[in-house]
Amino acid sequence: MSDQTTYLAKRQLKRGSAGWLMLAGLGVSYVISGDFAGWNFGIGQAGWGGFVIAAIAMAVMYLTLVLSLAEMSSSIPAAGGGYSFARQAMGPAGGFFTGLAVLIEYALAPAAIVIFIGAAVNELLGIDGPLVYAAFYAVFIAIHCKGVGEALKVMMVISALAVLAILATGAALLPAFDADNLFDIAATAGNTDSFLPFGWYGVWAALPFAMWLFLAVEGVPLAAEEAKNPERDVPKGIIGAMLFLLVTAVAVVVLLAGAVGAKVIGNSAVPLVDALNIRGFGGLATSVNILGLAGLVASFFSIIYGYSRLVFALSRAGYFPQSLSLTNQNKSPVRALVVPGIFGFLVSLSGEGDLILAMAVVGATISYALMALSHILLRVKQPDMARPYKTPGGMVTSSIALVLSLIALTGVYAFDPKAFFLTGGLFLAGGLYYAFYARRHLVAGSAEEEFAMLSSAEAELKAN
Repeated sequence: MSDQTTYLAKRQLKRGSAGWLMLAGLGVSYVISGDFAGWNFGIGQAGWGGFVIAAIAMAVMYLTLVLSLAEMSSSIPAAGGGYSFARQAMGPAGGFFTGLAVLIEYALAPAAIVIFIGAAVNELLGIDGPLVYAAFYAVFIAIHCKGVGEALKVMMVISALAVLAILATGAALLPAFDADNLFDIAATAGNTDSFLPFGWYGVWAALPFAMWLFLAVEGVPLAAEEAKNPERDVPKGIIGAMLFLLVTAVAVVVLLAGAVGAKVIGNSAVPLVDALNIRGFGGLATSVNILGLAGLVASFFSIIYGYSRLVFALSRAGYFPQSLSLTNQNKSPVRALVVPGIFGFLVSLSGEGDLILAMAVVGATISYALMALSHILLRVKQPDMARPYKTPGGMVTSSIALVLSLIALTGVYAFDPKAFFLTGGLFLAGGLYYAFYARRHLVAGSAEEEFAMLSSAEAELKAN
């Protein structure tokens, strides 16, 4: 067995663990907590009409991005997801910075979510703080270490409970819908438009909140190496997840404000629960409050999976210390699960959930721009690449994603300049790390060499 094959034999994920339906479930679970809270503060920034404009823009951005990722994931079915696409399109440096942007999103988002989980647990049990954060990280990292099949099954059950809560809320509130409730926020001075009570600046500032309805669905390709038929299953999974999330987004944005008023929803910490209580569904509100915790847990659990596969791929390629990509007997990347988990736990001790999530959104928007650009460059540079799935609209579609992601990035600055500059500091540190360490330790000089090495080693391992 060659040294190359021996190296990769210690860094194998469990192939064939997920079909397209499981991948779609993964995509939904990444996002589902965003339907329960957070997005609604965008109504407070822009009014209901302004938020709808922001939400439509972000829905178009995610849909065009998802369609672009579906093509690239069918051509390059690797665990690195966006990193792998960018490396093939833009070389080692482009791959690193795209991977860093995704990692900022995926390492920081669980830290923010666990703070929100702590607040929910405090409401139910009266306990909160570092012990709660540590317990959730420890339990769910341990489940992931047991193997991807077990982890994804647990995730599907938790996500189904969260989706049930959203559907039950929508069914209960539908009879109370009144279109007049959508426009009960008074216009600001000098503005008489009840549809845009805070003008177009409000729409701009609401963009980051609109992203919460879809944030992290782009992580489905990170499961490519564990899919049954990645060329087919990953595109079907990510597109299926996006279409389902469009339905849940419409349900919460329209029905909640329509039932109790945009003003109430725009200021609510728990919009589904408050809407149900106001309409006299106290028992259902209590159940939804509990299941809202399931939504937070689902996103927390699945994003841990996402960051582990990204760190695994970056480590296997040599960008990060190679020990992080070692897998256990269950073919789970234990160190890639634990090390970022410790980092996330330490970040969560700040208690700044909103700031941390805003920083995650900055990383996300930068990664979206780089992934959309990768699609365009691959179409130009490698027109003959095998593409089992082709993006409808081709480069026009990915160009829309590119432009909207850059606009969304400016929206984060409009809402929270501190998060924007702090995340910039992380990119600066990452750039120095790449210049002085990572680029000197790459296992393969190019993406093509890396994939050839993986294919050759996999064939040799099967033969043995």
